[in-house]
Amino acid sequence: MAYCGVASRRKCEDIIAEGRVSVNGYTITDMGVKINPRKDIVKVDGITIEPEDKKIYIALNKPVGYISSVCDQFGRPTVLDLVDRKFGRLYPVGRLDYDSEGLILLTNDGDLAYRLTHPKFNISKEYNVEVDGLPTPYDIDKLRKGIFLEGRKTRPAIIELLKQSKNSSTFMIILKEGRNRQIRKMFDFIGHSVISLQRVRIANILLGNMQPGEWRHLTDEEIVVLKNNI
Repeated sequence: MAYCGVASRRKCEDIIAEGRVSVNGYTITDMGVKINPRKDIVKVDGITIEPEDKKIYIALNKPVGYISSVCDQFGRPTVLDLVDRKFGRLYPVGRLDYDSEGLILLTNDGDLAYRLTHPKFNISKEYNVEVDGLPTPYDIDKLRKGIFLEGRKTRPAIIELLKQSKNSSTFMIILKEGRNRQIRKMFDFIGHSVISLQRVRIANILLGNMQPGEWRHLTDEEIVVLKNNI
């Protein structure tokens, strides 16, 4: 399923467990079922899937107001609405919440998507974050060292102050994990809510000067460096 561009390996396991996959008309929920891709018919949500021959790698600047998933139960626009449908099934890599913007990768390379999203590969992601008020150096140092969120301690983070105004502060943050709304929860923890959040880098891939909604294909050099460093 990952090689067909359905999703990352981890997400594919969830899809199987949810009973959304069938082989030759029979629903499967067990992992590790072996098939013959030349003979067996595999469907996800009733749609036949086949291995992707051409790998697609796209960098996209996600605007605020878009969901970073394949579809949305509430009918909100997704990042896939911003790219040409001729590329077929693509999977968003590097989730950003509805109110955040910045770099998202889209690909049909399920193996790469898995390695970019699984915490054990320690992929660094860089953000520019504006927060309300003026956090103290003591509070920022707590975030650098890690805090407990929902029963688990966050990994150490690189956090540097970029600028301050009378009512807000802007930080550069580098994380090697990606929990749901993690940066927002980190700053809520010290009493300073996030005003705006933009991701500017995933591994070696930079947002650059792309405007919100713009996208581009990764260069061959970017792809080689990305794969060699995972």
